[in-house]
Amino acid sequence: MRIWIDTKFNGFQGELISMALVSEDNQVFYESLGCGEPCAWVHENVMPIINKDPIPKSLFWYKLEEYLCQWDDVHIIADWPEDIAHLCQALIFGPVYAIPIPNKMTFEVNREIDAESELPHNALADAIAIRDMHLQLEAGLFDQWDGCS
Repeated sequence: MRIWIDTKFNGFQGELISMALVSEDNQVFYESLGCGEPCAWVHENVMPIINKDPIPKSLFWYKLEEYLCQWDDVHIIADWPEDIAHLCQALIFGPVYAIPIPNKMTFEVNREIDAESELPHNALADAIAIRDMHLQLEAGLFDQWDGCS
């Protein structure tokens, strides 16, 4: 199953605030961990539009496991590497403990995806826009981006 991801975090390499995953068949994971001391930009642009009450990390792990383990194989697609990093960090809950994951989990960072969502800086809206743009790129509905020019 292909799954598109977007995360919101507290500044560069900051703590995870929210994560959204949207599958090919439109199944959604969207949760927030909250943020006690958001940096100024996050305070102004992210926190007002999360539209999701924060949950404890233990419940976040449970719900993430439940979502991902619906499938034997998942391919996670992001438009930014830090989204993958936050997902991988979210899978780990102790020095030698991680939530169970599907038998096969692969990752792709596709910088050709340059999506504008209906609600910019909301992880769920952004993940949906990333999915939609990626599928449109695959279908040849947009010119390919030349990241080297």
